Amino acid sequence: MTRVTITVVAALLVALAAAPGLARDTLTIGITQFPATFHPNINSMLAKSYVLNMALRPITTYDQDWTLACLLCTTLPTIENGLAVPETLADGSTGVAVTYTIHPNATWGDGTPVSAQDVVFTWEVGRNEQSGFAGLEGYRRTLAIDVIDDKTFTVHGDRLSYTYNAMNGFYILPAHLERDAFAEPSEYRFRTRYDTDTTNPGLYFGPYRIVEVVSGSHVMLEANPTWWGPAPGFRRIVVRTIENTAALEANLLSGAIDYVAGELGFTIEQALSFERRKGGDFEVLFKPGLIYEHIDLNLDNPILADRRLRQALLYALDREQLSSQLFGGQQPVAHSNINPLDRIYSATVPVYDHDPDKAAALLDDAGWRQVRDGVRHNEAGEKLSLILMTTAGNKSRELVEQVLQSQWKKAGIEIVIRNEPARVYFGETMTKRANSGLSMYAWLSAPESLPLTTLRSDNIPNEANGWSGQNYPGYANPEMDRLIDAIEIELDPEARLPMWAELQRLYATDLPALPLFFRAEAYFFPKWLKGVRPSGHMVTTTTWVEEWHAIGD
Repeated sequence: MTRVTITVVAALLVALAAAPGLARDTLTIGITQFPATFHPNINSMLAKSYVLNMALRPITTYDQDWTLACLLCTTLPTIENGLAVPETLADGSTGVAVTYTIHPNATWGDGTPVSAQDVVFTWEVGRNEQSGFAGLEGYRRTLAIDVIDDKTFTVHGDRLSYTYNAMNGFYILPAHLERDAFAEPSEYRFRTRYDTDTTNPGLYFGPYRIVEVVSGSHVMLEANPTWWGPAPGFRRIVVRTIENTAALEANLLSGAIDYVAGELGFTIEQALSFERRKGGDFEVLFKPGLIYEHIDLNLDNPILADRRLRQALLYALDREQLSSQLFGGQQPVAHSNINPLDRIYSATVPVYDHDPDKAAALLDDAGWRQVRDGVRHNEAGEKLSLILMTTAGNKSRELVEQVLQSQWKKAGIEIVIRNEPARVYFGETMTKRANSGLSMYAWLSAPESLPLTTLRSDNIPNEANGWSGQNYPGYANPEMDRLIDAIEIELDPEARLPMWAELQRLYATDLPALPLFFRAEAYFFPKWLKGVRPSGHMVTTTTWVEEWHAIGD
């Protein structure tokens, strides 16, 4: 069947599904980004997670109640149930052995069982710095994996951490398909079948599998016949990319799409407007969550390497005004990287209220005293000019950029806006730290999420480590490394709180990134779509896509 024929058939199914009295077997979703890769462990991008969580599952995850739970495993290991056992390592420190059993009926889409051997292969790929895995740290800290039988394995960790039984970011790879691609590790990111043969059914074991990909346009998924869980409610799901949010609204109103993903859909200001005009036609939900909108600063840039300059950038901003004017106050100003909704939040962090005088004093102190044509210069005549980048076509971020540009101009700081499509921005620019200036985007986190890959100094992406890690600013502070390590091995939740407070204080003082605000997600559900439950944290609603179903009109 040709691609054109498939697309026509998909359109016909959508039209039939919308007809009154007929069962809906196709759901068409609109999102604003297209995945830069379909490999589950290379690159951190929400659009990819949104699609892949319908076709794959991590071993464990935090559920909608913020409780750690098994997805691929059968029983969550704990010290109490004996499936996690502290062990003394050769250097005298305390590690842990954690035993998991994969669901007995878990099978790749080509009929090959999902096995413990796949787990070992994934670990081998992940701990190789040339593989390009984003979350390298977790693989480094696994000392060994013992295969007990085809479905059971024991992970030996190099420390007993408070997250000892969480394998949330560990997406198993099919060794029988990916091993050849990994023959040359430095080429793996270009040879993986997730990108060269994306519709191969053997790559997936979730409720759905990917059957068609048209780059920049859409991804089509169909129910996976080898899925062992509850039968999904739709035979087919089409995820369409519509980068312009105004066009996204038009497509929803015309019926070209059924549903706009809350995770990657309407901006909050557009959602508020849409609710006033069309809210009665939908079930409306504004879900606050652990979504941290911020600006990374490339600390390799000598201008941004000066902490005084970074602090001046934040004092020069009126973020309260920005939130009020653009978002109706629905998105509160962030003072650190931790959301007040999270139990570990500390109210004692330094606060940078809008203070132009403090900003000016810090800029003067940093050597940017001369003002010519409204822009500050240093004694060498260098102009205080910085590039600001974000995802092109995102109306909300583009509005934020304009406000930031205007506010910084008043402080004598020139901002040059240079945006890119999300697949380029996240796939290349962020991964390779190619922007020497300011990069605006959001981190999504789980409850009490340790910033191992984003703030530890050994997680700075570079060519030597295959651009692994997510410390895009290039932040290196031994005290931050020490705090992260200390928090990780403290099992008492209450004893961790003062350490978390110190981490937030250090973050807010050093400012490797500029906190902007915490986002709320706007969900406009068609009244016939049920079962979609936002988590309020980094795990997308599609992780439980088998619960989604349609009811009669």
